[in-house]
Amino acid sequence: MKKIFTLLLVVLVAFTSCKDKKKETQEIKAETAEKFIVKPEGTSVKWTAYKTTEKVPVGGEFKILKFDNKEGATPQEALNGLTFSIPVSSLFTKDASRDEKLKSFFFGVMLDTELIKGTIKFANNQYMATLTMNGVTNDLPLEFSIADERRVTLTGTMQLKDWNALEAVESINKACFDLHKGADGVSKTWEDVAIEVNTYLRKN
Repeated sequence: MKKIFTLLLVVLVAFTSCKDKKKETQEIKAETAEKFIVKPEGTSVKWTAYKTTEKVPVGGEFKILKFDNKEGATPQEALNGLTFSIPVSSLFTKDASRDEKLKSFFFGVMLDTELIKGTIKFANNQYMATLTMNGVTNDLPLEFSIADERRVTLTGTMQLKDWNALEAVESINKACFDLHKGADGVSKTWEDVAIEVNTYLRKN
């Protein structure tokens, strides 16, 4: 009987030890698992606005994007919940005169013109950027694509009326009236703006 008890005790100790080692191994794997990291220096925000009846594109970007580094086990997890802010002063179109007009006559007539703020969300296989601009918060649906596991592109189209920004559209069109004329002599600034976010995810 004593031998049986001793044998059971040895088996129990061995089983417990094995279980503890398995738990430790799982914890180590979880700690050392490769993660995707989103960093502001690896991220760009570009936009395309349109002028004239022919809808001629005018491209630009924001040179500064502020957010804390965020990581996740997948690209989707790394991007989900990422909160950011964009200084309007960092607007850049390679044309200093155009930059100043956009800052003064477009963003300058809005409310809270210093920053555009937002949060990227991923739910039900759909990306969304909840953007705050002109004192209005609204959702911008985004299309997601990824190349080489780490190069992520998010694209969407802002309808400026959804941010109560049509007054700003009229203001910039008035300031650039002749520049926004096409072959038909009509001056027009379009209400939709294409957005493209590119980020290269780091791995730890």
